[in-house]
Amino acid sequence: MAAPRRPSPAPDGPGADERVVELARRVGGVLAELGLSEIEVEAAGLRVRVLRTPPAPTPAAGGAGPASAELEAVPRPVVSDAATPGLVTIEAPMVGTFYRASSPTADPYVQEGDAVKEGQVLCIIEAMKLMNEIESKIGGRVARILVENGQAVEYGQPLFLIDPRS
Repeated sequence: MAAPRRPSPAPDGPGADERVVELARRVGGVLAELGLSEIEVEAAGLRVRVLRTPPAPTPAAGGAGPASAELEAVPRPVVSDAATPGLVTIEAPMVGTFYRASSPTADPYVQEGDAVKEGQVLCIIEAMKLMNEIESKIGGRVARILVENGQAVEYGQPLFLIDPRS
């Protein structure tokens, strides 16, 4: 049986409150953007847990009470087609923001149809202001890019489909 989790001590020093508020805002933004109800992040000695309660049911127009209540749909990240047989899926190894290039003015690392080698950088995922290069785990040709530049991605979300036969 695991030991009970104890809350992290409050950060000390100048600017600690601002760091907590900034982290909470960023985590809350990811929570809303991905349609999650709960998220917990720990970084640089700070731990932030953000929970969102679902909206209360509201009666539909002309409805006669709770039986006709509807909940507003929460948008979810859309994952394109299921993986096509023979294609290798490159997935996000972390939660963050997907970028196709190293800077807004730089050319994208890869385009659909480009040949790639194993270990070649395909994109960057920004997480907590750290830029993480995501490399191809196989050589082949980029068949599909499944996310848009600047889009928030979840852990395990498909990013690319690579055709190893090309």
